[in-house]
Amino acid sequence: MTNLEEHRTWLHVKKIVRERLSLTDDKADDDVIDGRIRGDIYMKGSNLWILMFAILIASIGLNVNSTAVIIGAMLISPLMGPIMGIGYGAGINDFVLIRRSFKNLAIATLIALITSTLYFSLSPLDTAQSELLARTTPTVWDVLIGLFGGLAGIVAVTRKEKTNVIPGVAIATALMPPLCTAGFGLATGHWNYFFGAFYLYTINFVFIALSAFLIVRAFHITEKIYVDPAIAKRAQRYIIAVAIATMLPSSYLAYQLVEEEVFKAKASAFVSENLNFTKTNVAQVKIDPKTYEVKVFLIGEYISENKLNDISVRMTKGGLKNAQLKVYQNGERDDVDISTLKADIVTDLYKNAQGKLEAKDNEITLLKKQIKSTSIQKELHNEIPDEIQTLFPKITKCILSETYSIHPSDQNLSSKYFILNIETKGRLSKSEREIIEKWFLKRTKNSQVILFIQ
Repeated sequence: MTNLEEHRTWLHVKKIVRERLSLTDDKADDDVIDGRIRGDIYMKGSNLWILMFAILIASIGLNVNSTAVIIGAMLISPLMGPIMGIGYGAGINDFVLIRRSFKNLAIATLIALITSTLYFSLSPLDTAQSELLARTTPTVWDVLIGLFGGLAGIVAVTRKEKTNVIPGVAIATALMPPLCTAGFGLATGHWNYFFGAFYLYTINFVFIALSAFLIVRAFHITEKIYVDPAIAKRAQRYIIAVAIATMLPSSYLAYQLVEEEVFKAKASAFVSENLNFTKTNVAQVKIDPKTYEVKVFLIGEYISENKLNDISVRMTKGGLKNAQLKVYQNGERDDVDISTLKADIVTDLYKNAQGKLEAKDNEITLLKKQIKSTSIQKELHNEIPDEIQTLFPKITKCILSETYSIHPSDQNLSSKYFILNIETKGRLSKSEREIIEKWFLKRTKNSQVILFIQ
């Protein structure tokens, strides 16, 4: 292929890729996008009532641990409007829109917290279920979900035709459940739940707004034009300040989350690889990335201090330079989570019992097959001599036996042979021999038979 042909091929490939990945072909007009986003930022009237109803539904779902109810609440939540407005306003340098969006988001957040707090204050169910606890400990994956969810949302908003992407983004980024969980924390006095859940909510709306800002800038949507250049410059400074103030804490939190998740992953891998003993089991592992402590609770045969010290020394090589390994054996400390420990022990016992039952079932199945095979063989040994003497009167005596041939290449493989030894009154003809052999093959259902005639 010549250089000219290669260049043409490369241009053709670029054209195909550009057409497939283009975001401008079905993009709505700037005026349509502007009106669509501005119309969804306000939190008043029906929007506010819908928000309160959605918060109550989500709170009930968290209270009774129902995933379906929580998803339903997220589908009807109007929280995405002001968040998109913040990102869009930053993208077109519209300070007034940013301020209005922030104001409406603050009102929505406050109303949501008050509603959920009142509900959980009146609810007789005050136990934190798994769906609620899942919203109290944000991870780095929540940052990525907020970022990519926001990208999907703003791309959908800028299309000519409306899509069902926004409800999906609302479900994926989970804005409602963290607010309800924060309300639960306020109502029950669990401040760690409140701060953890509100932290997750903050991560979600910050990165959704940041995604909207990036896409609006990438599409070069018409920017706000101010009459007074001084106002324009001041607005731009405010927008830059807001963008930096939004990005820096989120970036720092994301960095912290990444470090914590990496530490947890390394610590879990280290425990699995280095505290794997024959007669001692790991009952529970507690990893605290903030204090760099790795607590391991062992049950079984006692492990010597020297051996545990040798394991601790290996932590540096495992990427856990500043970590501390604390090992507690057979209930040496009372800070082990007894409920989790009991659950782990019951699970292990169940798995062991299940494994033994499966082994017994396999053994019983094998024995049944052997008994069936033995029974069939016994029937053959009893029936074949009588049958063959009845069918062939020349035969006076019949002995049926079996033998096995071991394959030289594989000692586990063997071939089974049926041997029929008969005595006759007179000499059998060739056709009679063939008839007896065919009958014998069919009767034993075995392709390998040996016939001896005396």
